[in-house]
Amino acid sequence: MRELGIELPILPTTVIGSYPRPRWLRQMIKQWSMGRADDKALNEAFKDAVSVVVREQESVGIDIPSDGEMWRDEMVEHFAARIDGFRFYGPVRVWGNNFFNKPAVVSKLSYREPIVVKEYMFLRSVSSRPVVKVTITGPYTIADWSFNEHYGSKEELVFELAEIINREILELEKAGALFIQVDEPALTTHPEEMEWAVDAINRVTRGVNIKLGLHVCYSDYELLSKYFDRLSFSQFALEFSNRGHRDLEILSKLGDREIGLGVIDVHNKTIEDPQYVSKAIEKAMRYIEPEKIYVNPDCGLKLLPRETARRKLEVMVSGVQIVRRELLSRGFERIVLRG
Repeated sequence: MRELGIELPILPTTVIGSYPRPRWLRQMIKQWSMGRADDKALNEAFKDAVSVVVREQESVGIDIPSDGEMWRDEMVEHFAARIDGFRFYGPVRVWGNNFFNKPAVVSKLSYREPIVVKEYMFLRSVSSRPVVKVTITGPYTIADWSFNEHYGSKEELVFELAEIINREILELEKAGALFIQVDEPALTTHPEEMEWAVDAINRVTRGVNIKLGLHVCYSDYELLSKYFDRLSFSQFALEFSNRGHRDLEILSKLGDREIGLGVIDVHNKTIEDPQYVSKAIEKAMRYIEPEKIYVNPDCGLKLLPRETARRKLEVMVSGVQIVRRELLSRGFERIVLRG
């Protein structure tokens, strides 16, 4: 890995990506969908929401904020709608009364134009932090959560998507992005596909010279850990709080890679306390050096009440500060962003 020339405090704090949309933004989206607000008003509302949630993250001490994915209704749909060759037939039920506008691949896919570059540029303009995080849904998850009505195999589809995502990452790098996280929650759900899936996911990293993280959650980490050496990412952002911090021993297999350590359970509205967070970090340090630990929630925060999400981040930062004080006494204070 190479240093990217930007210093960060030891144990940098960040988010996985999503954050609860403000109520007024949800209302504006509804008004727009009913034809009662125009595109200009909607776009202004999105920008206002990004400004607010970035300020909210920074005010509680997050070192590397995201835009909260304010522009995105859903992680696969957002990308599929902006890649030629996809079509939407309508929502399908995924569980209970929750529906997902599942895309279908109906013709050869092609890169139409930059997908999230404008989102990054606005995030960069409103954040005071030297590094911000951009999230992109990975090719395997997009394919796994879509109908394939064109390609001869799922493998062929994933490799095609990998080329498109790679192009988007290169456009983001050109625009000045320093840290991009590829989200692949579906990666380990079909163990028999892991060999070629890993090769396909690595395609998104070709020619990239900035920091790339890979986020995988609620997954088989023993299986994933067998591919740490083959996956071309400098950081793995993984969920650990929801599983009671089991499986932390896999961190010893990371080699020179970093961990984005999940210490906040996003599926539980109970607010953790700082000691819970600090103890989780201390447990992780039994297996990996503190210079290789970033601290984040398990997953995106979008499904939580907004005040709950903010308080959970506040607690996370307080827990990190407990460990930072101890590390400072041992001479650890800063790290350098690596890609």
